Amino acid sequence: METMTTQHTASRLAPFGESVFATWSRLAKEHQAVNLGQGFPDFDGPPEVIEAAYRAMLDGHNQYAPLGGEPTLTHAIAEDFSEATGIRVDPVSEITVTAGCTEAIAAAMLGLLNPNDEVIVFEPFYDSYPATIALASGVMKSIILRPPHFGIDLEAVREAITPRTRAILLNSPHNPTGHVATRDELEGLAAICIEHDLIVISDEVYDRMVYAGEHIPIATIEGMWERTLTLRSMAKTFSMTGWKIGWVIAPPALTDALRAAHQFQIYSVATPLQHGAAAAIRLGDEYYTQLASDYLMRRNMLCDALEQVGFGVHRPDGTYFVMCDHTPFGYADSEAFCTHLVKNVGIAAIPPGSFYVNPADGKDLVRFAFCKSLPVLEEAIARLRRGVE
Repeated sequence: METMTTQHTASRLAPFGESVFATWSRLAKEHQAVNLGQGFPDFDGPPEVIEAAYRAMLDGHNQYAPLGGEPTLTHAIAEDFSEATGIRVDPVSEITVTAGCTEAIAAAMLGLLNPNDEVIVFEPFYDSYPATIALASGVMKSIILRPPHFGIDLEAVREAITPRTRAILLNSPHNPTGHVATRDELEGLAAICIEHDLIVISDEVYDRMVYAGEHIPIATIEGMWERTLTLRSMAKTFSMTGWKIGWVIAPPALTDALRAAHQFQIYSVATPLQHGAAAAIRLGDEYYTQLASDYLMRRNMLCDALEQVGFGVHRPDGTYFVMCDHTPFGYADSEAFCTHLVKNVGIAAIPPGSFYVNPADGKDLVRFAFCKSLPVLEEAIARLRRGVE
């Protein structure tokens, strides 16, 4: 039998290959390593949230939800956003429930971009950003956030703008650096967007995980509501990554553009899980306060240990990731170091080269996730102390 040699993957996606998260999670399993790589909690979210989804199934909420989302969820989102920002939104015309934030990003790109439109992205970036821009036949223009603070260089943003620039993709709190955009940074970006008539796609999935500074939705900056899509998710906040429930808050014109793509990608997401998500959002401020406190403790626990064994630690202000400088250990790049770490120390981390246009820009860094149970973090720290020092 002859072997087929035809390349079947579309050329716009061929450069991306397997996700870095799939690669290193597979290696973690292969080497029985503690997985501090992929950003998923190893514990369930609140039991009352799971119970609400189960009750919804028993109560017959098992058919297609409306295109924009189940009313019980869209109203909960609207109330939560209004309480946090003072902006009143229409649950019907200004909220769209998506299959996680990843689908929201893809729908935004497909719904808003024409071929060769440019999107400004900050690197290191979540790996779906360049892929979804490519899917929409757009062009990514990237600006590097540099350690130790990973702040936004507003002058670099201005220099990146061309007549084809359509949007800025903002992620704050930022994965993987943990940078929380300051008011000065956001007001500077707002001024640029207003001057050049740009849209902001604001990925805010870590909005409830802030340990220093303050999360300020860019939609609340003067002049920005009408040009911003705010993307959020229950995956990280409620430790339900497998549910894939996200949402987009945007004015009607931008919502219509997003839904033009969303209706043909997904149309609607799992109805009973939307009822569970509504129950999650209604847990309120006490839940969010405890969440931030728990993750602050985990952040300090892991960062202290990483510093003690010799890493250069860039302690994050938000998210549940920490970027570290591994160069004190003498490895040529992050791939070599992470290979050593998973094979010889029994810990999986992420080499962040795939989060950069030029992987060499991330060669001195490694990303750890601390969204793990305390016994798992304790085991990881014990392995670090035995195997790295």
